[in-house]
Amino acid sequence: MNALAQLGMVSELPSNNQTSSIAASHEEERTDYFVERDGEKFAGMHLLVDLWEAVNLDDPAKIDATLCEAAVTAGATILHSHFHHFSPNGGVSGVVVLAESHISIHTWPERNFAAVDIFMCGACDPHLAIPVMQRLFQAQRVLVDEQRRGRTSV
Repeated sequence: MNALAQLGMVSELPSNNQTSSIAASHEEERTDYFVERDGEKFAGMHLLVDLWEAVNLDDPAKIDATLCEAAVTAGATILHSHFHHFSPNGGVSGVVVLAESHISIHTWPERNFAAVDIFMCGACDPHLAIPVMQRLFQAQRVLVDEQRRGRTSV
């Protein structure tokens, strides 16, 4: 764990969303944040977003700021983010870790392509993150595949 912390990959302190009150009653019902919609109960919505003919794919700071803004716009709580730039002109890989799950990205500037993974549970709406990303990346083609993760019977 210390090696990850030195790389800036582990938050030293938990956010308020990760802690619970010790004085809380054991009688309180524990919330699992599963969603009920259209007769289904599931853990959360998982979007796989392909951005084609995109720009601004090689700046980790801009990508970090944009994905954090996208997370907040979708109603998520940011716990930590980490981005890696492969070379001065190369792609970026990174993740924004959320209390509600994550947003990750891998970019290929040489192909004007980015693969984005958005998984959110609870009341978040991951679809709201897409227009925020579209503003930075200006993709001419956006393909979205949607999956409901952790489906259970209602």
